[in-house]
Amino acid sequence: MRVLALDTTTREGSVALVEDDRIIAEQSGDGTRSHAERLPGDLMRLLAAHQQDSAAIDLFAVVAGPGSFTGLRIGIATMQGLAFVHHRRIVAVSALEALAHTASRRLDAGSLVAAWIDAHRHEVFSALYEVAEAPLFTAGRLLEVEPPAVGPPSTFLAGWGNRQVAAFIGDGASAYAPLIAGKGSLLQTPLLAGAAGLMAARERHSAVDPARVQPIYVRRPDAEMARERDRARS
Repeated sequence: MRVLALDTTTREGSVALVEDDRIIAEQSGDGTRSHAERLPGDLMRLLAAHQQDSAAIDLFAVVAGPGSFTGLRIGIATMQGLAFVHHRRIVAVSALEALAHTASRRLDAGSLVAAWIDAHRHEVFSALYEVAEAPLFTAGRLLEVEPPAVGPPSTFLAGWGNRQVAAFIGDGASAYAPLIAGKGSLLQTPLLAGAAGLMAARERHSAVDPARVQPIYVRRPDAEMARERDRARS
């Protein structure tokens, strides 16, 4: 099972080639250039470096959010195009789950892991998970304790009360490191394409037709909220 995976939730993003239960290659993108400028070139170069082409891919995986709205749209459209051309299916992966799965490699069953992604505006995209005794990167590995939401990081910490969080992961956690000091280990933010590829390979039954992939926004797009404000004033 060969999986080609893409993450465009951040400016740099990442691409990965996964085969069964191992990451063959994973690399970050050039954050000085937009995803529109780099895709699908980044994917094709990764494949060429490993003597592969997109026709040899069995399954595509894309990190569907939350993250940059523009990045999400470009990333999903890129993978939809490849999947359509080759008559393949796609697994859409939550960035928060990919972070938590990566963190769970270092945690015992029963541990709580908080995944935080920088949402800007002094907010984070947040979800809280409990690690279960199930294989890595399978759906049963994580139990959702608090669902994905967006808000000030201090609000999430207050809402969790006396829950003992074993680890925080994600660029949102790194951005608010002083706030979480002493509340749990701060793990290094990983690239997400590799984790997305492993999740897709192990949960291939969740793959869908390309047209069914939708962004995971969590926060509503600014354009949508602006249209509602305009209608309310008219």
